[in-house]
Order: sequence, then structure tokens, then C-alpha cells
Amino acid sequence: MNKYDLVKKIEAVAPPETADEWDLSGWIIDNPNTDVNKIMLCLTITKDVINQAKENSCDMIISHHPLFFVPLDFNCGINLYCAHTNLDKAPNGTTETLIKALAFTQDENQSHEYLRFCTLSSELSLNNLIESLKNVSKNIRISNKQNIAQIKKIAFCSGSGTEFWQEAKDNGADIFVTGDLKFHTAVDSEIPIIDIGHFESEILVLNSLKNLLNIKKITIAKEISPVNNVN
Repeated sequence: MNKYDLVKKIEAVAPPETADEWDLSGWIIDNPNTDVNKIMLCLTITKDVINQAKENSCDMIISHHPLFFVPLDFNCGINLYCAHTNLDKAPNGTTETLIKALAFTQDENQSHEYLRFCTLSSELSLNNLIESLKNVSKNIRISNKQNIAQIKKIAFCSGSGTEFWQEAKDNGADIFVTGDLKFHTAVDSEIPIIDIGHFESEILVLNSLKNLLNIKKITIAKEISPVNNVN
């Protein structure tokens, strides 16, 4: 398999130029070998993921999160490529994959690069929404100082998106579902926010990447959330 042809499939739907300026999407390590035998997909490149790639005879890893610092001893003969904020914004990217997994229907009109909206046909109780979210995450936190009990329009943003609560509200959302809830955001937000976990909100996109690449020699790394709630 030609690794550049594989990357072209990703960049056709998640163009690298759409990534944020601070982001490091793209090639992390581009080894001289053009042909690759087997691909591993992961959310975050860790030493454990590298070891899994070796054990599975993978010579390329495609991740969602970039490495902002690459240790000198990290190059172990494996090509490393990531699609980060450009994949967050893309059709069938992190947020749209989450919405599909929850069986909600996305609004056709889109006014924000990161946010996606779902307007329900009838009101849904907050408790029922939480039960739906439990299908993709067991780590749920909620800020609901407004004591909202019924909702109709939901804003979604996978990953770290709580700074977009104002845009969510301005677009008519009754509630905002994201992957990171910060204390001051919870204090400031004028609509309820549900945090389903950064890991949980994004891990599903690996299946979308697998379907996009559509090759047999591909595997998904076994990863677990680094943060767990204690009941």
C-alpha cells in the first residue's frame, strides 16, 4: 500500500489547510519507505500504542491527536501521521460520528466549523438525553444551574469544546454536549453543558477512519480512557 495514497483519502475529507494554526496535524514521522504493509489507528500515540503496532506488524500509525513534542528515541521505524482539528471539522469527523452513534439527526444548516446541531421533532427530557449519552460514555458530568428539565435543540462538539457554549446558545441550543467541561465555563455558561469525556467523545471516529480507508490490513489500537469517574 502506498502511504501517500492512504493519506490522500483522509485529506480529501479533512483537508490539512482547515486545521487550526496552532495544530500539528499531518506527518509526524515520514520515513523513507513509501509502501506500508499494515496500518494501526489510534486516538493518541503512546508507548503502549507503539508496542501494539510492533506486535501487530504495523509499519504506519494514523492518530487523531498529534505529538507536540517528539522524543529523539521515538522513531522506531514506524510512519506516524495525524488528523486532528481538520478531522474535528470534517464531515463524518469526530462530532458527526458521535451524533450518528447516538442516533440523532443532524441539522442541515451549519454555521460553525466545530459545532453541530440536532433539532428534535419533540421535546426530550434531560434524563432521557443522559441515558442516551450513557450508550457511548460512562463518564458523564453535567452543569445545569438553570435547572433545565426538557430540551429540543442540542449542540455537539467532541473533544475540548466548552469555550463554544456562547455560539451554541446563540444558535438556539438548549444544551451543549462536549468532551471537556472546565470549572469557569460551567460558572459562566448560560445553558446546561454535559461533559461525556474527551476520550469517549472522540474514540468512535476511529471506526469512521477505518471505513474511509477501506483496506483489509488495518487494525485499531486498544486504548482506554486515562480518566475514570469514581462512584
